[in-house]
Amino acid sequence: MDSKKIKKLLACVKDGSISVEDAAGKLKSLPYEDISFAKIDHHRHLRQGVPEVIYASGKTEAQVLSIAKAMHKKSRSFLITKATEKIHASLRIRGAVFHPASGIISVGEEKKKRGGVLILTAGTSDIPVAEEAAVTASFLGSRVVTAYDVGVAGLHRLMDASDEMRKARVIVVAAGMEGALPSVVGGMTDKPIIAVPTSTGYGTSLGGLTALFAMLNSCVPGIAVMNIDNGFGAGCLAHKINTLGKGD
Repeated sequence: MDSKKIKKLLACVKDGSISVEDAAGKLKSLPYEDISFAKIDHHRHLRQGVPEVIYASGKTEAQVLSIAKAMHKKSRSFLITKATEKIHASLRIRGAVFHPASGIISVGEEKKKRGGVLILTAGTSDIPVAEEAAVTASFLGSRVVTAYDVGVAGLHRLMDASDEMRKARVIVVAAGMEGALPSVVGGMTDKPIIAVPTSTGYGTSLGGLTALFAMLNSCVPGIAVMNIDNGFGAGCLAHKINTLGKGD
């Protein structure tokens, strides 16, 4: 439950369209709802500005479905990461959308988009991680633009995104292999950059560690580095940066 829903509920109590008892019933599950194998944090959006998100990997399908349905009952929205098409088919919730490139299921995406988040990838193989960031930021209410396969092996491709770099409030850069693209982008813009190392690459990429170390050791100031393949975390941080202040 977010602040808008709380305020709407309190307004209904004030104008008498809902009783105090009914309002108390709706607030009963705050701050969390215990369903034995999970304690669903319905209060998180109020505290953090980002609701609890369901991480499907490691959970049984039944557990994912139970959590999703409990969240949907309270807020009419949820996001599931590392999901599958089979989970999506089993949900049977109207409006649930499966995003195959990112493996995300979303319901109740914020319709009003604000600001500007630009998401870049070094290569096509980095797109799944970038799409996780894009879907997450868009779900939360950020206006998202993407430009993929603009890595250092052909920097002239990156120049086609220069207008979008100027317009963006924050830039997410996903790169595997040697992880050089965030440093290059950082040298071209004054916007905050969120670098996401991906596990794409041959043997000595070490599952993304080489890209991670390169990004952590960048000489360009103003670069934040996420964990390997953590597009979701990048999308959340990008949204928070993008929506600081009140301007659109």
